[in-house]
Amino acid sequence: MPRMQKKSEFPSKICPVCQRPFSWRKKWARDWDKVIYCSDRCRSNAKPGAGASSAPVA
Repeated sequence: MPRMQKKSEFPSKICPVCQRPFSWRKKWARDWDKVIYCSDRCRSNAKPGAGASSAPVA
């Protein structure tokens, strides 16, 4: 059986909408490279053209 990982060992990203860090989830295992937003709420609040490549506007 594989060794259990601590939550702090999982990769994390910063949400471009709310600027909060979010970490890897098992359901995102196949699509982690494509995950941009931390939640459905942030995805719906995202402005068109916003994403991983655009810089947040302060």
